[in-house]
Amino acid sequence: MAARSSIRPLGCPGDLGWVVMAHGEVYADEFGWNAEMEELVARIVTDYAERHDPLREAAWIAELEGDRVGCVFLVQQDASTAQLRLLLVHPSGRGGGLGRALVDECVGFARRAGYRRMVLWTNHPLVAAREIYLATGFRLTNEAPHHSFGVDLVGQTYELDLMTDRPRSASSHRAAGSR
Repeated sequence: MAARSSIRPLGCPGDLGWVVMAHGEVYADEFGWNAEMEELVARIVTDYAERHDPLREAAWIAELEGDRVGCVFLVQQDASTAQLRLLLVHPSGRGGGLGRALVDECVGFARRAGYRRMVLWTNHPLVAAREIYLATGFRLTNEAPHHSFGVDLVGQTYELDLMTDRPRSASSHRAAGSR
């Protein structure tokens, strides 16, 4: 029997705290990142909670059998640019397409809200997320080394033109060299 998964808007008691906690725990466990990551996520979540514009910004929680296992936020960078932030799927929720579904929610919302492009910043060890971004049509536009979260990383900026870019098919994604 397949596990029951869903994606819902953020807004239930405990959602904001779960986002912060899950990022801190997962990134520490999987990559050895220190509390700086959790601090950054806490600032992003607080800014969203205090100031988000519901017509232009949204966040979602992925659930599996009623338990939180993932999240993503979409915030306004400027009048024509949306920013995808805080994509995470907990290890207990991976493998069922929830990461891709969360990104699809963001892209659909951004298009409906009238944004012309979407950007995101990530780091090189997040391979599964990068594969989702590329499959969705994002393009790598910048890379720069930095020391954050207690480790040396390569930060990556991706962009999606919401007016023209559409998701690539699985076959064209594989042909582009993705695993």
